[in-house]
Amino acid sequence: MDYNHIKAIHIIFVVSWFAGLFYLPRLFVYHTEANDKPDLERKIIQEQFQKMEKILFNAIMIPAMWLTLLTGATMVYWSWWDTFSVHGWLHLKLGFVAVLLLYHLVCRQIIKELRVNKFRFTGFQLRLYNEIATILLFAIVFLVVLKNTVDWLWGIAGLMIFAVLIMSAVKIVKSIREKKKA
Repeated sequence: MDYNHIKAIHIIFVVSWFAGLFYLPRLFVYHTEANDKPDLERKIIQEQFQKMEKILFNAIMIPAMWLTLLTGATMVYWSWWDTFSVHGWLHLKLGFVAVLLLYHLVCRQIIKELRVNKFRFTGFQLRLYNEIATILLFAIVFLVVLKNTVDWLWGIAGLMIFAVLIMSAVKIVKSIREKKKA
């Protein structure tokens, strides 16, 4: 196997990991909003969401995360002198990956809380939380493709604007949904 084979495998597992990171918080939203259902229906639905969250996290997200980290570390190791010590973009990317790992761990904590019927967040808060993975994906992909930290201030400003736009879209959808209910 050469560098490009490892890179292809890395991309596949990044996609798999992000698929879980996008879907799991959406399950949290539905799990939380099931509290509005009648008792029997709520119990059945929440038990199903607990199974889905557990399988998604343990069978897909954890292996994809570890394989993403392993292949990423392999690429850094193989190109250490060419990439890591020279280009600051990679340092910034790894910082975003660290935030992504923290996001992953918070997802695990939310799973544990929901399993014991602790609902710390509202459905709306979980919808906002769900967008963090999207923001991190944009930041990481732009850094990898552009490989430029000279313009990182512009990138951070763009990222903040993007985050505000996403959060605003979530609020607009919520208000439209509430108007339809009324």
